[in-house]
Amino acid sequence: MEDAVDVILGQWARARPGLDASPMGVVGRVSRLSRLLERGVKEFLAGRGLEPWEFDMLATLLRSGESHTMCMKDLSSSAMVSPGALTNRMDRLVERGLVDRRPAPGNRRMILVSLTPEGLRLVDDVLQGHLDNERDLLAGLDDDERAALAGLLRKLLVSLRDTDL
Repeated sequence: MEDAVDVILGQWARARPGLDASPMGVVGRVSRLSRLLERGVKEFLAGRGLEPWEFDMLATLLRSGESHTMCMKDLSSSAMVSPGALTNRMDRLVERGLVDRRPAPGNRRMILVSLTPEGLRLVDDVLQGHLDNERDLLAGLDDDERAALAGLLRKLLVSLRDTDL
């Protein structure tokens, strides 16, 4: 069975017979897979009135602990977005009534963000369906294959020093 990347690798083999294009086999597939998975997640979340970044922010707050509260600096690091972009995102979530922002007690320069009851309800309602959707997106692999792939991807991410939130 061939995929689109096999076609591209075949083209390179004909165009440059001595060229080892095998890294393209991995990077090309990871890139294509990323786009396909992102599309599947985006379509699922859109059906629930959410953008992927909105779900990511709400889910990050949900898993942050019992208070569902984080400081903006930690949220920025977790989301891998600039503080300015995070402020814009939080403005939109505040407008929707999904999060609340306030200065930290004793440190007015630190801003805390918390899930509102509406934000908590929404992320709780969407979470299981989101996981089911991701499971469906990975249905081409059995449990052992998913575990093996996760291990290989982890190894590669660690080798690229992607170990921090």
